[in-house]
Amino acid sequence: MSDSESDTSGWYFCLTHQTVEHGKGCRGGDRMGPYPDEATAARALEIAREKTRKADESDKKWRGDDED
Repeated sequence: MSDSESDTSGWYFCLTHQTVEHGKGCRGGDRMGPYPDEATAARALEIAREKTRKADESDKKWRGDDED
């Protein structure tokens, strides 16, 4: 999918303006998404933090340093 196609539909979270956008908006590099709906796009940073936390936990287990 080209950048122009991805900008025409879906919900996005703009990192520059800290707002939810629908359809065309800020440039793709400044946005997270697409998300299926406005409420999910509004939670973009929370979703990213949770995914990062899970990935960090997985990395610790893989390295074997998950034990205290």
